[in-house]
Amino acid sequence: MEPCAMPGDAVDPSLFVMTNVVLGEKKMEFMKAASKAVAKCLSKPESYVAVSVQDGQDLLFGGSEAPCALCKVLSIGSINLENNRSLTQEVSALMSLFNVPPDRIYVNFFDLPRENVGFNGKTFAG
Repeated sequence: MEPCAMPGDAVDPSLFVMTNVVLGEKKMEFMKAASKAVAKCLSKPESYVAVSVQDGQDLLFGGSEAPCALCKVLSIGSINLENNRSLTQEVSALMSLFNVPPDRIYVNFFDLPRENVGFNGKTFAG
């Protein structure tokens, strides 16, 4: 089986955001802005970016119920200091629109091996 290929070898950047803040009617606007930020910061086509937001969750950060967010970024490649810093700044700026301060946001980055990512009925390794 041949490896699954995409233009520019760009694959599967995904952003997951969990927050105790309710994003309300601005949720889809936030998700679209986050999608563009992931594509820009990781140099991947936005057509392959996935974003999931769980708002209004029960979360504590530092023992406090004050607004906070936990974020996770998964990608095959493009996970490095420069990109991670840039995307952390973008996500923090977007969350600040909902009164979540940057010192109450964690963004964790995971660089996934091609064989550990499935798409279109196969993995990117084949």
